[in-house]
Amino acid sequence: MNTQNKNHPSIIFTGHFAIDNIIRFKRLNKPSLGGSVSYCTLALSNYTQDAKIGIISHIGKLNFNNSLLDKIKNKKIDLRGIKYSQVKNTKFVLDYFDHSRTLTLKSKSPNLDFKDIPLEYLNNPPDIFVLVPLCNEISYEYVAQILKNFSDAYIGIDLQGFIRKIDEDGKVTYIYENEIISNMKKIIDLIGDRLILKGSEEEMNLIAGECDDFEKVMIHCNNYDNNGIYIMTLGEKGSMLTKKGEKILNIPAFEPRRVVDETGAGDVYFSIFLYEYIHSDKSWESIEKAAYLASAAASFLVENKGPAGLENKKAVLKRLKKKIYIN
Repeated sequence: MNTQNKNHPSIIFTGHFAIDNIIRFKRLNKPSLGGSVSYCTLALSNYTQDAKIGIISHIGKLNFNNSLLDKIKNKKIDLRGIKYSQVKNTKFVLDYFDHSRTLTLKSKSPNLDFKDIPLEYLNNPPDIFVLVPLCNEISYEYVAQILKNFSDAYIGIDLQGFIRKIDEDGKVTYIYENEIISNMKKIIDLIGDRLILKGSEEEMNLIAGECDDFEKVMIHCNNYDNNGIYIMTLGEKGSMLTKKGEKILNIPAFEPRRVVDETGAGDVYFSIFLYEYIHSDKSWESIEKAAYLASAAASFLVENKGPAGLENKKAVLKRLKKKIYIN
């Protein structure tokens, strides 16, 4: 697969913006902008000025304060793919305590519709189309249309919003449910060799059938009939990558100066990895280097609240060179 413009790659991130009401140790913080489209695009725009970055989303205006988008509007991020409707926006309550959290969906924006993608994107396809849903807003049919109309693009997949189970009270859980997992596997098969998939330990374990062993989860990914790249993020334990015919990579987590807020670390990892992947020669050695850079970049995010910890590539390279990892 050829990259259209390796010096200035174009990457589109697709999924809902979220209003996050974060509770930490029983203390409610003021609403903040959440969602992978937020963290991924802000991370990449801070990391480099070379990438062309776009967002496709659907915002419900009834409970969404447009000032939440100020940080994104101040960056060179194409927002023409955002549709607005007179409905409530996706809103979560995130209750953190002792490195764990409960997640509750309070309202949801409309599902994404392929017809809402700007004609400009169809005429000038991106190098990577990244699907980062939060609450099942991207369907199998939507993915099929993406593949049909962006036939040369790599497809990034963040598992979380494809496999979350949300009950009638809005409680979000990761429970093996055959219909959800079956749909995800159909999407993986549909994408094929263009796939770059990322999931957390919990998420990857689900699609592997609850192996409960990191290496077995990675080996399971190689059972799919494609040559895609599979990434499992493990928090303080780093990350693992696999691809059929290659050795499993174990990437360490870099030591942050402090830990204030882990929200969005996986998004930062994914966006930086995808950017570096496009700039690479696609060899397994260069993919390993991309993963180290992604891990180092993610370590900065946790040092401050929200996206305040994001750093540029110069700072990331400096931390990479020091090789100070979490034991």
